Amino acid sequence: MEEQFILIRKHLKKKLTPDRYQHTMGVAHTCECLAMSLGEDISRAYLAGLLHDCAKCIPDEEKILRCEKHHLPITEIEYQSPYLLHAKLGAFLAKKKYHIEDEEILSAIQCHTTGKPAMTNLEMILFVADYIEPGRDKALHLKEIRMEAFRDLKYCVYMILKDTLEYLHKKGNPIDEMTEKTFQYYRQYFEPVE
Repeated sequence: MEEQFILIRKHLKKKLTPDRYQHTMGVAHTCECLAMSLGEDISRAYLAGLLHDCAKCIPDEEKILRCEKHHLPITEIEYQSPYLLHAKLGAFLAKKKYHIEDEEILSAIQCHTTGKPAMTNLEMILFVADYIEPGRDKALHLKEIRMEAFRDLKYCVYMILKDTLEYLHKKGNPIDEMTEKTFQYYRQYFEPVE
């Protein structure tokens, strides 16, 4: 597998900006750490982290065109905010260009931005790693979220979604329907029912 990782890293280094590549490596290593702490497969987690942003640096208009060409569904919010398509397009490229057949890795890449209800451990690992990797420094409760990631992954997902939605509401940014659905799903575990 190490040979595959080397080839992917070389290719990504050419396709991503230096900052995006550094973020990618931070996410891949954070995925490894989270997987190790949970007894999950470290190589699969690393691979998901390595490829999660493989479509990030494709220009937004091209993201739309590629999704349309390959019949990947695009929501109204994704047309308004095409940067969201990098997850969906990234999963497609991971399969077609990088020959990843593992459906759980592909699903983790596809939902790493919005999450989805009832995520697997691998999906939650990538979702959380993308938010907490060492290069991140902007999120309001980042210190607490980083600590929680290694205590209770599901609660950490809830914290990230809650902070994300509060931030998007405050900024007046459009909110992807899946982010809201994901929050409602995880909220039921941690907020008292009224």
